[in-house]
Amino acid sequence: SALLVIVWTLIGISCYRKKRLLKHLDDIERLRGISLPVISHRELVRAMSNFSNANFLGNGSFGSVYKGILVDGTTVAVKVLNLLFEGASKSFDIECTVMRQVRHGNLVKVITSCSSRDFKALVPQYMPLGGLEVYLHSDGHHLNLVQRLDIMIDVACALEYLHQGYSETTVHCDLKPSNVLLDENMTAYVSDFGIAKILVCQNYSTLTATLGTTGYIAP
Repeated sequence: SALLVIVWTLIGISCYRKKRLLKHLDDIERLRGISLPVISHRELVRAMSNFSNANFLGNGSFGSVYKGILVDGTTVAVKVLNLLFEGASKSFDIECTVMRQVRHGNLVKVITSCSSRDFKALVPQYMPLGGLEVYLHSDGHHLNLVQRLDIMIDVACALEYLHQGYSETTVHCDLKPSNVLLDENMTAYVSDFGIAKILVCQNYSTLTATLGTTGYIAP
């Protein structure tokens, strides 16, 4: 039917746009290199204006997220873990391990981290439009058909890379709208790898516990 032709045409256009964008992002990543700057607790606190409520973005599974501005003027998100939560330290270690290894244009990049005995924080890139959840469950936001297709393709590309495009299969384990973030161009990025699993040698038996968020985990 005419509707199917239109849908497939839009998907084709969207895929072409994404390939061009991802090539551009990969070029940028190669130019940046893999070294990460070191940041201290004092610098992070200053970047967040001493945990100012004005910079508070929301709560995550293991802590709170703030907007911050580094000394060089870079705007970032600061994910501060609440170490009183069971599993928070392990979540920090897992996310650091995963994000050091994976590189893809639709995965949120962790710029640096700060870790001490009583303070742990990740510093990912800042996403000005926030999470997809707001656009799906808020009356004040609307996504048109092309935007929805773009977001679906972005997320699918990220998962395809995690499952097939990297030497060690990585399972996110908590994919949901609040973990899909949007930049100023409405490009979608998968975030929050705190309970991700790296399957060494395809050893799927390592996934023994039920992981994820009720309503989004696989049946």
